[in-house]
Amino acid sequence: MKELDLKFEQYELNVPTEKRTLNKLEKLVNELEECGSFLTAKTAIKHYNKYMSQLTTDMSVISVRYSLNTEDKVYKKAQEKVDEISPLISNYSTKFEKILVKAKYRKDLENAYGKYLLKMYEGNLKSFDEKIIPELIEENKLSSKYDEITGGAQIKFKDGTYNLSQMGKFLCDADRETRRGAAIALDGWWKEHEQEIGDIYDKLVKLRDKMAKKLGFKNFIELGYLRLGRTDYDAKMVKGYRDQIKEEVVPICQKLYKQQMKNLGIKNPQYYDYNLKFASGNPTPKGNAQDLVKAAKKMYESLSKESGEFFNFMIKHNLMDLEARKGKQPGGYCTYFPVYKAPFIFSNFNGTDGDVNVLTHEGGHALQAYLSSDIKIPEYQSPTLEACEIHSMSMEFFAWPYMKDFFGADAEKYKYAHLVDAIEFLPYGITIDEFQHWVYEHPEATHQERCAKYLEIEQANLPHKKYDECEVFAHGGWWMKQSHIFGVPFYYIDYTLAQVVAFQFLAEDRKSHDKAWKKYIKLCKLGGKLPFTGLLEKDHLRNPFEPGNVAKNIRPLVKLLKEMDTSKF
Repeated sequence: MKELDLKFEQYELNVPTEKRTLNKLEKLVNELEECGSFLTAKTAIKHYNKYMSQLTTDMSVISVRYSLNTEDKVYKKAQEKVDEISPLISNYSTKFEKILVKAKYRKDLENAYGKYLLKMYEGNLKSFDEKIIPELIEENKLSSKYDEITGGAQIKFKDGTYNLSQMGKFLCDADRETRRGAAIALDGWWKEHEQEIGDIYDKLVKLRDKMAKKLGFKNFIELGYLRLGRTDYDAKMVKGYRDQIKEEVVPICQKLYKQQMKNLGIKNPQYYDYNLKFASGNPTPKGNAQDLVKAAKKMYESLSKESGEFFNFMIKHNLMDLEARKGKQPGGYCTYFPVYKAPFIFSNFNGTDGDVNVLTHEGGHALQAYLSSDIKIPEYQSPTLEACEIHSMSMEFFAWPYMKDFFGADAEKYKYAHLVDAIEFLPYGITIDEFQHWVYEHPEATHQERCAKYLEIEQANLPHKKYDECEVFAHGGWWMKQSHIFGVPFYYIDYTLAQVVAFQFLAEDRKSHDKAWKKYIKLCKLGGKLPFTGLLEKDHLRNPFEPGNVAKNIRPLVKLLKEMDTSKF
């Protein structure tokens, strides 16, 4: 693989100007419009893809630099420009795709690029029209405002000041009073910002509803699905899948929670108590960020030649920013710079086992991006989001044999906690999804009504959660913590779909590592050449939407948990 030998800090900060960008796109669209045959169109498509690759790279560099320091005025201004210009760019993408969908040489396009590409274009065309550009610009600004507020959080606790990510370690502390104090401090911060964040979401919901109705949809749900590129399943299928989780997984989780509290000897458990898995304390990584990266390097080199090359590429080009600091956006993500053929991993290490999960989870995303970077058709380089999450969540399990390098004597403790967390995540994931469906079916609901509905759904799926001294969470404000609700509506269910598929990789890896790894690499290299269910079929993986498949994937792992000796933890 050819690489541009630049480190991330050497990437140019090119802020796109509206006039120059739109003029260039106008020329490229006109070039395609004048093509009368597939032969000439092929050249026009190549020119367009090359320019879009540069533009996407420029915007990704800006987005990453802003998330690394939301207080930097230069990056903030650049991000504001991207927020303003990206819907205008989408307008030209729509014009470009419209020409290809209606082209007299469409059959030649399908033969050369595959029918799925044109189907993607048709979905894009349904989800965009230049008449919604003002709303899209405002949507971007509101989403960035939420990031700015949460990224700038400064919470005084004990003898220091911490951001939202850094507070996470206190919520997992073995000392109950520390957990309680951290929970109250966090709730206080959310209380202080509840009205402002509630107002941002209210504006987002109404904007999205307005856009949907302008485009002829009943509400935002179908539009939201189209924006995520979902061409192979709908909200009805998702509800059927959520029902499988409710029937199969919720009862399993409640038993696990009950056993956990019994082991900890806690009589009136609060939500923060469930963060502590063991009376002896949660497994914590051994060493600092550099030590963890060193262990990850050893792991990826051991897994395969390809994964070793990938991780050394990431290290060599400074493509990871892992430690939490003031002004840095919370959370973690992986993004990609097409021009440099380079992924980037962003995180906020806080001294918990989550730091290791970043190097495996986001590492899985980055490995797929690296392995698919030579796919010629840009739209096929990355699949839809639920398929992307299979790469990341499965990598977490492929990493199990190497956990001693990260956790030392706590390796087996980590594996147990990791699997329990993965199973217990599913009811939470469907709670966030069900809540969002209700919100967009009731766009006129007040903030108080949204919170009440969230609490109702949460109590059905996560009845163990109690917030006795946390006012905001007690009245249903927990959803405000979930950034996906603000930035990428309906995305969150993707994590659960991928988790269920990743369980199959874990089960198969325990039977034959070589076969499972080969299957995993095949999935990564397929990129987005097929929709989610198509990729599953191609790689012989069970489809979570089919009744009974959730049970088939999860029951072997419940059995595995019972076989694990927790007495030594």
